[in-house]
Amino acid sequence: MKIIKIKSTYNMDFYSPAAELELELPYIDGGIPAGFPSPAEDFSELTLDLNKELVKHPSSTFYARVKGWSMRDEGINDDDILVIDKSIEPKDGALAVCYVDGEFTLKRIKKNGTDLFLMPANNDFSPIPITEENDFMVWGIVTYVISRK
Repeated sequence: MKIIKIKSTYNMDFYSPAAELELELPYIDGGIPAGFPSPAEDFSELTLDLNKELVKHPSSTFYARVKGWSMRDEGINDDDILVIDKSIEPKDGALAVCYVDGEFTLKRIKKNGTDLFLMPANNDFSPIPITEENDFMVWGIVTYVISRK
């Protein structure tokens, strides 16, 4: 999957996918058993293109590399890669890349009546209340997180 770096900020590096390129990789259709081993003859090789699998709206999809640990309790760690779709409408509970007062941040959206908060997943960080005084926008909704194990 080829990507093009488009912006770097304190909290994230942003990339655009080169969705017009195809890169079909081997794919095991039946899945990999996490219990008892499966006989090798059940292996049938297909191909999978991650651009086609992960990018539903190419013109509004971007990648970003996470910098920091505010979402670690959700399993999102420093250096993970986010797939972000700007065409998805934000809603309560969505994992979103937001622009707040000149900086990007990754948080869960929390609506409580008319109040709006950006919620971290790490007790070392405080929720961010959003008010009319903030320069705020939901930049995009995270559709996938790619982590190294």
